[in-house]
Amino acid sequence: MAIAILSSDRDLQPWIKALKSVDPAVDVRLWPEDTPKSEVTFALCWQQPAGSLGEYPNLRCVSSMGAGVDHLLSDPALPAQVPVVRLVDPGLAQGMFEYVCAAAMAYFREFDRYRAQQQQRRWWPYIAQTIEDTTIGVMGLGQLGRYVAEKLVQLGFTVRGWSRSPKSIPGAESYHGAPQLGNFLAPVNILVCLLPLTAETSGILNQSLFGQLPQGACLINVARGEHLVEADLLAALDQGQLRGACLDVFRQEPLPSDHPFWTHEKITVTPHCSSITAPQSVALQVVENYRRMQQGQPLINQVARDRGY
Repeated sequence: MAIAILSSDRDLQPWIKALKSVDPAVDVRLWPEDTPKSEVTFALCWQQPAGSLGEYPNLRCVSSMGAGVDHLLSDPALPAQVPVVRLVDPGLAQGMFEYVCAAAMAYFREFDRYRAQQQQRRWWPYIAQTIEDTTIGVMGLGQLGRYVAEKLVQLGFTVRGWSRSPKSIPGAESYHGAPQLGNFLAPVNILVCLLPLTAETSGILNQSLFGQLPQGACLINVARGEHLVEADLLAALDQGQLRGACLDVFRQEPLPSDHPFWTHEKITVTPHCSSITAPQSVALQVVENYRRMQQGQPLINQVARDRGY
């Protein structure tokens, strides 16, 4: 039995090295040279090439190389009965918080406005809002969202969270379900999207949602590009409903060179780098699931396909 690594957008040698450091005997192969395909029982994937998962007749487990699994669940080549697992890494949560914190602080301390003034050679200081009077709303209170919300509370921001089902975050107000979405959004100055991508959340960052935020609110999207209706964001920015947007994820990645986001003065673009899984941090988890699969034991962090996470 062997592990195959399938990815189209990253250097995979660190992954092989990390897995081998946990178990030198583990058989790790890279697509497409991982023949014979019949010997592969475990697939480790990120943005796997189209149709590639259908090449393995004896797959018994498919693991994401990160916390997200939408790239797997949306793949028509994913075998229907094969369990899917994701990786949970404390370092991933800390990295996500650092990115969100940096983006939120830039808006909180008016750096976007000062950047625009610099282009005009205009000297005009703003009196910044106090940190406790700045409300950050976190959409999605899974492992990453909960960690981010808790750390923002510790910094002194007023924090509120929204999720599909009831959650409790110390020091933050919590809301859940569609009926409470409007109340959640009403006072939010900086909105952070950390939702899983599901049929219910696809396109949730749209004109209707933006209209429920206070005028001049800012958006930070570190979840998935499919959460965002791009035309609605451009309209909200141009009309002044939103002040700015920091985007790390996009419907098409890499972002096409002619995309309007690149040149929009109110949009900050980063290349899906908010939090990148470190192979050495999760290699033990991958190998443990590989062993559990071999022994028929329950898997770690198995995904509920009907929920999408």
